[in-house]
Parts: sequence; C-alpha cells; structure tokens
Amino acid sequence: MERVRRKALVDAALRVIGDHGSLTVTMSDIARQAGVSPALAHHYFGSKEQLLIETIRSLLRQLRDDTVAALAAARTPRARLSAVIRVSFHADQFAPETIAAWLAFYAEAQRSDETRRFLVIYARRLRSNLLADLKVLLPADAAERIAEGAAAMIDGLYIRQSLKSAPIGIEASIALTEDYLNALLATASPSPRSEKGRPHRTTQGQMT
Repeated sequence: MERVRRKALVDAALRVIGDHGSLTVTMSDIARQAGVSPALAHHYFGSKEQLLIETIRSLLRQLRDDTVAALAAARTPRARLSAVIRVSFHADQFAPETIAAWLAFYAEAQRSDETRRFLVIYARRLRSNLLADLKVLLPADAAERIAEGAAAMIDGLYIRQSLKSAPIGIEASIALTEDYLNALLATASPSPRSEKGRPHRTTQGQMT
C-alpha cells in the first residue's frame, strides 16, 4: 500500500505541476489530486521538495527503462538511433502535462543544484545513446557534432510543443528529427569501424 500511495502522489504531482506550469504548487494541491490527506503526503515524502525530486526521478527512470527496451529490440546502429528518437517522443513523454513538468523542472534548475544535477543526467544519457551508435557510422568528430544537433533538436521540439503556438505531433516530431539525421548521415564520410565485435548494449548509455 505504501508503494501504491507513493506512486499515486508522484503521478498527482506530475499532473498538478503540468496544470500549473510551474513548481509553485502546494503539498495540499498534490494530496487533493491524489485523493489523500496532506498529512499522509508529508508522512510518505517529508516535504514538497522531496516529492518533487522523486517526481523527476520517476520521469528519468521511465525514460531510461523505455530506452533500454527499445535499444534491446534494435539490431543495427541506425535502428538504435531511430529507437532513441522514437522513445524521446513516446506518447507518455510527449503528453502535455509531462512536457509542462519538464519545463518547470528546467526553470527550477536555475535555482536548485539537485534539480540541475538530474537534468544533466538526462542530457548526458541522451547524448551518450546517440553518440554510441553514431560513432559506429561516422568519424568521432562528425558523430559528436550530429549527436549534439539531434539532442538539441529533440529538446527544441519539446519547447515548441509546450508553446502550442505551432503544435507538432509525435509522428511529425519523429519525422523531422529523422530527416535531420538522414541528411547529415548522407553527407558525412563513413567510419572505418564495423559492427564486428561491437559490444552489446545492456543499459542506457552503458555497454559491456
């Protein structure tokens, strides 16, 4: 029951942050959304700050788990790149409340070292996952440049979606990122590396 209630509070925090578009929510707001008392919310998390940190941890865990599963199903470097892109725009990650929550956490990172640390983890994971397979296809300098560009494009599409002035759907976002990747892959010189003996990826951003 504790695990269920903690998850309900994290899910409620995500929805409330998304609705408000900022972290200026109260524990009472979150508890009301979860259908529990503020006292019970404090019992499980101690403070609103601890609950918010657990919320961003939950977002990162879900993104990591989805990415690991997608990479495990892909068989070539190019397919793994597509897997990373598709996971980034997965319906759960691209839901309006999730996008609003991510942006709220980015704003909070200007003041909170702990929040900034979690967002740096996200950025490093995304770059690492793109770079690992780009380096199989391209020389290192080209791979790094394209990985940075693709990561920036993914983040930029999230920002545009949040503005809703020119909303872009999931498939359109995937297609735009794939077009960018295909255009640069077509003009870059291939890497001398081959897939023979390439280590098997076991976790996001890690290989054995």
